[in-house]
Amino acid sequence: MPIRILPDHIASQIAAGEVIERPASVVKELIENALDAHSDVITIEVHSAGKRLISVTDNGTGIPEDELGLAVSRHATSKLARAEDLFRIETLGFRGEALASIGSVSRMSVESRIAEAESGAQLKVDGGKLGKPEPVGVPIGTRITVADLFYNVPARLKFLKSDNTERRHIEGLVTRYALAYPNVRWSLVVDGKVSVQTSGNGDRREVLSSLYGVETAKQMLSVEFREGEYQIRGFISPISLTRSNRNEITVFVNGRWVKDTAVTAAIIRAYHTLLMVGRYPIAVLFLEMPSESVDVNVHPAKAEVRFRENDLVFSRVQRSVRRALLAHSPVPDLHPRQLWGSHQESLPENPSLSWGMAAKSKADNPDGAPASQPQVSLHTGVDAGDRLPLLRLVGQVAATYLIAEGPDGLYLIDQHAAHERILFEQLMAQQEQKRIPAQTLLEPATITLPPEKSRLLEEQLPVLGELGFQIESFGPNTFSVRAIPALIVGGDPEAAINVLVEDFEEDETPLAAAIEARITARICKRMAVKGGQILSPEEQTALLRNLENCQSPRTCPHGRPTMIHLSADLLERQFGRRGAR
Repeated sequence: MPIRILPDHIASQIAAGEVIERPASVVKELIENALDAHSDVITIEVHSAGKRLISVTDNGTGIPEDELGLAVSRHATSKLARAEDLFRIETLGFRGEALASIGSVSRMSVESRIAEAESGAQLKVDGGKLGKPEPVGVPIGTRITVADLFYNVPARLKFLKSDNTERRHIEGLVTRYALAYPNVRWSLVVDGKVSVQTSGNGDRREVLSSLYGVETAKQMLSVEFREGEYQIRGFISPISLTRSNRNEITVFVNGRWVKDTAVTAAIIRAYHTLLMVGRYPIAVLFLEMPSESVDVNVHPAKAEVRFRENDLVFSRVQRSVRRALLAHSPVPDLHPRQLWGSHQESLPENPSLSWGMAAKSKADNPDGAPASQPQVSLHTGVDAGDRLPLLRLVGQVAATYLIAEGPDGLYLIDQHAAHERILFEQLMAQQEQKRIPAQTLLEPATITLPPEKSRLLEEQLPVLGELGFQIESFGPNTFSVRAIPALIVGGDPEAAINVLVEDFEEDETPLAAAIEARITARICKRMAVKGGQILSPEEQTALLRNLENCQSPRTCPHGRPTMIHLSADLLERQFGRRGAR
C-alpha cells in the first residue's frame, strides 16, 4: 500500500483519541477552560452519562465573536506565544487541542459573550465541520454544549463502560475540582438530579463536609507546609480512618489534578508502621511550586507531570504528611482488657459480638455438650470430610489466635477469619430460606458518601434489602440506615456500608449470579471480630462451637485459611519422639 497523507477528518479523529477518551475527558477539558477564564460559577449538566449531552456554563471572560472560529481550531490558544513558555505554564490548558478534538467527535455548540459586547455569538461544529457565528442573547461568559459524543466514531462508543461507571468518573472529577477550587460555586446536575453543589465561599472543609459527611470532615487533619517557594496544603485522614484502595488519594500540582505515583507513594510512606497492610489513607493535597520546576507537557490529557527535583518533592510530601500525623494523632488509651494482669472473667463480654447460637447451646445443655444447630446448606463443592472434629479450647494467644486440641493434634485458629466464615454461612442460610431477621436501630445511622460512591450504593440497595438492611435516601448523596441484619447487631453499620462501596469500586462488573454472596462476604469481613481483640473464655468457646458447625470451616469466604493444623505425629517428630524427620 503506498504512503499517503490522511484526510483532515481522519487525522482529527486520531488526534481527538489522545485527548478525549471518555465523557469525563470532555468535562475535564471544559471546566479547565472555564477556570482559566477566571470563572467563579461553573454549572455542568450531563444526560445519559455524557453520551447524549454535556453542557458546561461559566461566567468567565468569554470569547470575542471574531475569535470563535479560531477557538475551535486545532493548535489555537491564547496561553502560549513562544516555545519557551512550555516550561513556565501557569494555566490549566495550553495545547490548543481540546475544543477542536471535542468538535471532531460530537455535535458541539459554543455560545459566548464578553463584557464589552452587547450580545453574544453562537458557533456550531458538527463532526469537525464549522458553521458560521450567529448573534445570540446570552449572559457574560461561555456555554459549551456537546451532544451525541462519538456519534461518528462508533468503535470508540462501544469501548465505553456502563452508564453508571461513566457517571461515576464525571462525578469523581467534579468532586476533586470542587475541593481544589473552593472559591468557585460548582453545580453538577446528572440526568436532572443535583449531584454536586458547593457554596463557593472558599472553605475547603465545608466542601469536604458536603462530599464526605460532617463526621468524616471533622476527623480530617490539616497539612500546612512551606519551604521557600514550595507549599503543600490539604487534608489527610487520621490512622483510624482508612480505605481498602488508593482511589481517595488526590493530588493537585499548581491547581492541576495529576496522577503521580511518586507523590502517592510518599503519602503512603508517611503512614508506614501506622496502618495495617492493605489499608490506605484518604488524602487531598495541593502542591504549589514554581512553574519552571514541573513539566506538564508530558501527555495530551495533561494528567501526568515530571518534577525537576523528584526526590526533593517526594521528601517534602512525606515529611509534611508525617508531621501532620504526629502532631494531631493522639496516643490511644490502653483498655483494661489489654493488660496482662487483668481478670477476664470479671469483665463484661464484648458488646460488638453476637453469640446467640452459642448461648442457646449452653442453656439447653447444662452439662456443656453443644446443642445441635441447623446445618448450613451452601454449594461450595466441599465434601463432609472437610468438617472439623470436636475441639477442646486451650486458650487465646496474641489476642488474635485461638489454640484448640482435637483428636488428631493441635489447631491454631485465626479468630477474624473464623468469625467471617461463621457469619457468612449463617447469613447465607437465612437468605436461602428467604427469612433474614432484621433489627431496627434505635437511632438510624446517617451516611454521607462522595457522589460517585453514592451511585454505587444506590445500585445495590435492592440486594441489601433482601439481606436485612433497610437503607433509604436521605438527601443528596446521603443515606439513612434504619435496620440491619439481626445477626450482626452490635457492629458498625456505617463501616460495613463503606467497605461494601470500596470493594465494588475495585470490581465494577460483579457477576449477577454471585452478587448476594459477594455482598454478604464483604459485610461479614467488616463485622467479624478483629485480630488483637481479646475474647472472654465464653466467647472463645462459642467461636469454636459455631466453627465446628460450618460447612466449610477451613477457609474464610475470601479463601484465606481459618486455621493451621499441627498433627500429633508432626509434634512428636518435632520433639524427637520418632527420630529425625
